[in-house]
Amino acid sequence: MATVINMPRLSDTMEEGVVAKWLVKKGDTISEGDILAEIETDKATMEFESFYDGVLLHIGIEEGETAPVDQLLAIIGEEGEDISGLLNGSEASKTEAPKEEKLEKATEDSSTSTQAEIPEGVTVITMPRLSDTMEEGTVATWLKKVGDAVEEGDILAEIETDKATMEFESFYTGTLLHIGIEEGQTAPVDQLLAIIGPAGTDVSGIKEGGVPKAASTTEVKKETNSKESAPETSKESSNQNASGGRIFASPLAKKIAADKGIDLSQVKGTGENGRITKKDIESFTPAAASKPTLAKTENTAPSVQVYTPAGEESFEEVKNSQMRKAIAKSLSGSKFSAPHYYLTIEVNMGDAMASRKTINAIPDTKVSFNDMVVKACAMALRKHPQVNTQWTDTAMKYAKHIAIGVAVAVPDGLVVPVLPFTDQMSLTQIGANVRDLAGKARNKKLTPQEMSGSTFTVSNLGMFGIQEFTSIINQPNSAILSVGAIVEKPVVKDGQVVVGNTMKVTLACDHRTVDGATGAQFLQTLKQYLENPVTMLA
Repeated sequence: MATVINMPRLSDTMEEGVVAKWLVKKGDTISEGDILAEIETDKATMEFESFYDGVLLHIGIEEGETAPVDQLLAIIGEEGEDISGLLNGSEASKTEAPKEEKLEKATEDSSTSTQAEIPEGVTVITMPRLSDTMEEGTVATWLKKVGDAVEEGDILAEIETDKATMEFESFYTGTLLHIGIEEGQTAPVDQLLAIIGPAGTDVSGIKEGGVPKAASTTEVKKETNSKESAPETSKESSNQNASGGRIFASPLAKKIAADKGIDLSQVKGTGENGRITKKDIESFTPAAASKPTLAKTENTAPSVQVYTPAGEESFEEVKNSQMRKAIAKSLSGSKFSAPHYYLTIEVNMGDAMASRKTINAIPDTKVSFNDMVVKACAMALRKHPQVNTQWTDTAMKYAKHIAIGVAVAVPDGLVVPVLPFTDQMSLTQIGANVRDLAGKARNKKLTPQEMSGSTFTVSNLGMFGIQEFTSIINQPNSAILSVGAIVEKPVVKDGQVVVGNTMKVTLACDHRTVDGATGAQFLQTLKQYLENPVTMLA
């Protein structure tokens, strides 16, 4: 069945977008993860990825055209499929906003953000807001240096936000006259990032007078001069291929390559103009040229030396990523504002283990113990609405719906994708959705909507062998459940000591909204569901 893809909302203020470039054409076969197009928003030009497999049957917005959010962008389906019914009325909804108007608005915005008079033809570029929660960004890499010619569409820099590392594209043509934020530096949104204009233009008045910077003008000049005079062999080697040309790769491909230790210069890109995509990294097989050397090294017995402690104590300073800063701000705000208390209960998981084994024997079905915990929590919240609340200074808000967030560990920290209306999902639906969201989380593909709106949270460290722990409440929730490992141990059953399988769960509650007795009753109900899983199938 054909799938309609609309113009996405790629930033919090985006009302319309421009299709800068289509990377596929009508009739092409599309796989999930392929980049369909580059879309220009009011903030940046971003790659738009397909979440579906099929054939590109229709393109609703051509290159260079502007359209509002939610207008028909493309249709993907089976080859030869009739899509005439989906096209009715789509042409009438198209709107166009001349590119010149967008550039004039951007120039006007940048001119009002500075106090100094801007020379003719000069454009001030500030740190963009690349996500709805972004308050500051870190310049991961500059792909241009002061004095370089810049064309509209050139990638100026890679900027790390609290969600992902994204390419930032120039909308202007000229010479890069000034860099306001050096590589590795962090600055708030709207701080001066760069200045582009005609070569030789004096921009000292802009640097000194208008947009605040993290360092003084003298310091910026000093840093710029030292960077220009210093050798740049390391930067060039990381951004050039074997023939000396620049490597073009999507931010996601770079992230996966870094995680796997893959040298991008050894990867052949299959994207537009040789661009390296996620699919290229995942299918890359390193050459085996070094195997004989490794084998020879392994046969050589290393000499053993007596260890003599020596040296001095030292530290390595690693800058905090945007995600780590966001986690620190959120959790410290929760811990220091909400009076936490903790309740722990032990659950007999014998019947749950047997039920899970029976369920997973069904073809194409996979349910985890965590899925069973999430389902049990959703049903228990329905019986104990006091736990499904939020605290405000003026009132306590009872959520009439249930949306459980599931904490997922990612290389940079922790994210909490959300299952909306969890109580309406079956065990298998919960399992499928959790696996999908966890995969997106690890690939930094979660949207802000998929990480917001939770009314309760589950955090599970049982797979790491952790038997018991406590968690910090994910605000504005009133509670979070910490799930430990299932442990085989002696238990008393019907007056006899037998081998049992138990699991400890700990409920952290905000005492402003959830009293101790309420939290205890919630855990009793949760225990009943987990020890009698058939009740969750009704």
